[in-house]
Amino acid sequence: MSSSIDQPNSITCKAMVAWEAGKDLVMEEVEVSPPQPHEIRVKVVCTSLCRTDITAWESQAIFPRIFGHEASGIVESVGKGVTEFVEGDHVLTVFTGECKTCKHCESGKSNMCQVLGLERRGVMHSDQRTRFSIKGKPVYHYCAVSSFSEYTVVHSGCAVKVSPQAPMEKICLLSCGVAAGLGAAWNVADISKGSTLVIFGLGTVGLAVAQGAKLRGASQIIGVDINPEKYEKAKAFGVTDFLNPNDCKEPIQQVVKRISGGGTDYSFECIGDTGMVTTALQSCCDGWGLTVTLGVPKVKPEITSHYSAFLSGKTLKGSLFGGWKPKSDLPSLVNKYMNQEIQIDEFITHNMPFEDINKAFSLMREGKCLRCVIHMPN
Repeated sequence: MSSSIDQPNSITCKAMVAWEAGKDLVMEEVEVSPPQPHEIRVKVVCTSLCRTDITAWESQAIFPRIFGHEASGIVESVGKGVTEFVEGDHVLTVFTGECKTCKHCESGKSNMCQVLGLERRGVMHSDQRTRFSIKGKPVYHYCAVSSFSEYTVVHSGCAVKVSPQAPMEKICLLSCGVAAGLGAAWNVADISKGSTLVIFGLGTVGLAVAQGAKLRGASQIIGVDINPEKYEKAKAFGVTDFLNPNDCKEPIQQVVKRISGGGTDYSFECIGDTGMVTTALQSCCDGWGLTVTLGVPKVKPEITSHYSAFLSGKTLKGSLFGGWKPKSDLPSLVNKYMNQEIQIDEFITHNMPFEDINKAFSLMREGKCLRCVIHMPN
C-alpha cells in the first residue's frame, strides 16, 4: 500500500471479466492503473449483483468488460487533487456521480450531474480511457465503477464516504437498488399517508418502493408479479394485495382499478418493460394519478400511450437512482439503516464468495434471488 506522499503504482489483482455477451465471466489477472487526478483506487470488500448488470451483460457490445456497480470498499490510494478521501476511508461506489458544481448539482431539483452522469462507453469520465488491462490490452469499465474486481478505480465524485461502523456486506445495497426504490417512493412520488399504490415487479427495487410506501403510511400497496413465491416476502415489506397476471381473467389494470376503487394514487413500473409502463399508467386514477418508471428496458425503449391518459390529469415521471444526490444524500440513508429505520438485511437472499459470481448470475436470471452479496477475498 502506498503512502499519501508516494505516487501509487499499478497493481495486479483478480477480476471477473466478461468476454462476450451472455457467456460466463472468467476469473482473470488484471492490471489496475494508479488513480489519476481526482480519482481514487478502492479495494472492493462486497459487491451485490443488480438486474442492470445482467441486462447489460446479455445485450451490450462493449467487451471485454468488468461489470458490477453496487459496492462497498476501502480507499487504497488517492490521485492528485483528491482532498475528501484518504487511504483507509470506507466508501460506497455510485453509478452516477455528483460534482456539486454543475447546473444540475446546484439546482436542488435534479441528481442528473452533467459532469459525472451515467457513463455508457466503458471508460473513465476524466480522460475517456480505461484503468484496467490484460497483457497491455484495455478492459472496459461498467458505469464507471466495475466492482467485480478486487480493486477498481473510480472518480472521487462517484464515491461516498460512510461510517466505518456500517457493515459493508449490507450497505452495498444502498449504492443502487434499495436506494433507488426508497427514493422513488419518497423523492419522486412523495407518497402521502393513507394513499394507494400499485407496484409492477417485486424484485429488490419494487420491494424497496413498498418499504418506502409503508413507512410513509400508505393504506393499500398492491404488488404485481408473475412469480407467486414472491408474495410472502412482499408482505414483509408492506405489500397488502398480491396479483399474478397469469391468474387474472381480465387485464391487470382493470383488476387494479376495481380493488383500489377506481385506480391507485401512484403506480410504479419496476420491471424494465415499456409495455408495462402503459399498463401502469392505466392503473392509476384520473385527476392526480402518478406513474413512476424505474426499470431499464432490454428491448423496445419507446413508450406508447393514448393522449387521453394525460388529458385526464395523469402524470408519468422517470426516476434515476430515486432522485438521490449520491454524495449529499447517501450518508443519511446509511444512518437510517444503522438506526434501524429502514430494512436492508431482508433483501439479501444469498451470500457468496467472489469465485461463485456466475452462480449469482444464474440465480438472478432464474428469479431465485433478490440480492446476492459477493464477498471479495480478504
